Amino acid sequence: MALGTNNTTAAVANNFIPELWSDEVIGAYKSNLVTANLVTKISHKGKKGDTIYIPVPARGAASEKAANTQVVLSAATNTAVTVSINRHFEYSKLIEDIAEVQALASMRKFYTDDAGFALAKQVDNDLTKLFETFSKTSTVGVVGGTGAAMYEKAVIGSNGATLYNGASSNAADITDAGIRAMILQLDDADVPFDNRVMVIPPIVASDMLGISRFTEQQFIGDGSAIKTGKIGQIYGIDIFVSSACPTATSTDRVGAMFHKDALALAEQVGVRSQTQYKQEYLGDLFTSDTLYGTATLRHTAGVAFVVPGT
Repeated sequence: MALGTNNTTAAVANNFIPELWSDEVIGAYKSNLVTANLVTKISHKGKKGDTIYIPVPARGAASEKAANTQVVLSAATNTAVTVSINRHFEYSKLIEDIAEVQALASMRKFYTDDAGFALAKQVDNDLTKLFETFSKTSTVGVVGGTGAAMYEKAVIGSNGATLYNGASSNAADITDAGIRAMILQLDDADVPFDNRVMVIPPIVASDMLGISRFTEQQFIGDGSAIKTGKIGQIYGIDIFVSSACPTATSTDRVGAMFHKDALALAEQVGVRSQTQYKQEYLGDLFTSDTLYGTATLRHTAGVAFVVPGT
């Protein structure tokens, strides 16, 4: 008896390969993001244009109502932040037929994990670079400073008040007093207490274990699920470790305490994966890429701090 002609050919099976790779890359990408999960996300998927203008209204003030008088109109002092979607990064591998035939299935898993990690780290790198812009004054820090100007608006970790000097490298280890000073700076700027986080470089994680307030609160907990990179909480602020934290001068490392509204990530093309057979190389070309933009929304809603890198 004939079985018919509805066979599952290589051409038919190949239609499932890109989706499989893409799902694995997206999974690895999401599991490796740290800072990107802590900022304001703006979806620009499927839309045209390379620039997004985000209105940032200033806080108004209440007025006392006097009898027999009209209400006092609050003057609007809105500004706009420009987010340029100009960051396009990719991860590619060419897998020759002989490798595909002879290699273990774990090879694909390694490449998809590696692609997700590489793209996630790049996005986090671009966001943590914006720590330079944080400032409690009206003067915004400038990304790309060098020497003495590097993180001129950042504070040192020991007291959270003394400005960092890139020329003399006065970085100091994080302390309880330093954390409380940074919290006070955000309080003075009327930054909402909810959605505040602290992103620290790995070197600071060990220092945190020496702060009693941090170790005490690890036993309190709120029963919430562990988030990517989260190691604990202090004074109600979640703490995350990220290897993407910048390096100031040659060794000093930078972290930050900030509110979700301090930074923005706009995605026009989320992580996608594509495969194409290249006959001239007798192999499959695998590429994952993403298109996005980052920007500082409120520079007073964050404070950067610098600690020694060793």
